[in-house]
Order: sequence, then C-alpha cells, then structure tokens
Amino acid sequence: MTPELFLALAGFALVTVITPGPNNLMLMTSGANFGFRRSIPHMLGVGLGFPMMIVPVGLGVMQIFDLWPLSYTILKVLSVLYMLYLAWRIANAAPPDGAPKADSKPFSFLQAAAFQWVNPKAWSMALGAITLYAAGRDLAAVLWVAGTYVAMGCISTTSWTILGQQLRRILNRPNRLRVFNWAMAGLLVASLIPVIWT
Repeated sequence: MTPELFLALAGFALVTVITPGPNNLMLMTSGANFGFRRSIPHMLGVGLGFPMMIVPVGLGVMQIFDLWPLSYTILKVLSVLYMLYLAWRIANAAPPDGAPKADSKPFSFLQAAAFQWVNPKAWSMALGAITLYAAGRDLAAVLWVAGTYVAMGCISTTSWTILGQQLRRILNRPNRLRVFNWAMAGLLVASLIPVIWT
C-alpha cells in the first residue's frame, strides 16, 4: 500500500469511526452511566471487534450478498430489530430513584464485538472500506484496512467514552440521567432511518 493510499485510508477510517453512530452513542451512554474504567471492555469490543469483522468480510463474506441479495435484506431487518431492543435498554437504564439497577452493566468485550455483526453502520463502513481500499480482496490489503481501523478505533472509542464520562457531572440527578438515556435511545433509533430508507 502506497503512503498516499494509506493516508487516504486513515482519513476515511477516522471519519467513519468518529462520526455519531450506534457504537459511539452506546459508548457515550456507557461512559455516562458506568464511567470510563467500567466501559473499557465495551471500548475494546468495539475497537477490536470491528476490525475482526473486516477480515472475513473482505475475504469473502460480502460475496454472500452478491450471490443472495435477500440475505442482505434479512440482515437489515434483524439489525433494525436488535437496535430497537438496544434503544429500549438504553432508555430504561436509569431507574426513577437514580440508584443503579442490580442487573445494569456495560457491554462486555464479547457483546460489543458481536454487536458489530448487526450494526448497520459497521456493515456500511466495512463494505465501503473494502471496496475502496482492498478492491482486490487480497489478504495483505484487507489486513491494512483492519489494522488502520484498530488505530482509528482507539481514538474514537476513547473520545466518545470520555465525553460520556464528562457528562456524568451534568447528569448527577436521576431525572437528568433519565432524560439523557431517553435522548440517546432516540438518537439510536434515528440513526436507523438511513438504513430503513435505503
């Protein structure tokens, strides 16, 4: 990969991972509800899970959509349903009295990594990155794309979680945290609009 192509890939990766989307909204919500340290497994699941998804997508999974276009529609429907469930969980993360729910906890590494496979934005990013920067779908190019996303993912996951953690100062009252969680749930649902309409 030439230096010019790598810089273009790095810019593409940074823009796609740092813009608001399901992962970032959930990381900010996790930072606000659980703090930075408890959100680290979630951050690692996103930061490493997405690049781990890129490799099989680049090496052949995306051909399934070419062979069976209906499979992409099925994936979209399942993704939207799961995202609506997550929005409901986020909206109800803070109880009325503000005391932490006993069963409330941040995503684990495996949950966050597995989430990438039903995240519509992750699929769009993976398909776009492979098409633009690993068009030949050879292993070396796919690994360059995945490695670049690891680096850019560190910047994004850390930034969004710290933003959420800093919001904790403002969200120190139960009603404020509830409003914040409902707003984040609404934004998560709103992020599905482009997926549903395309």
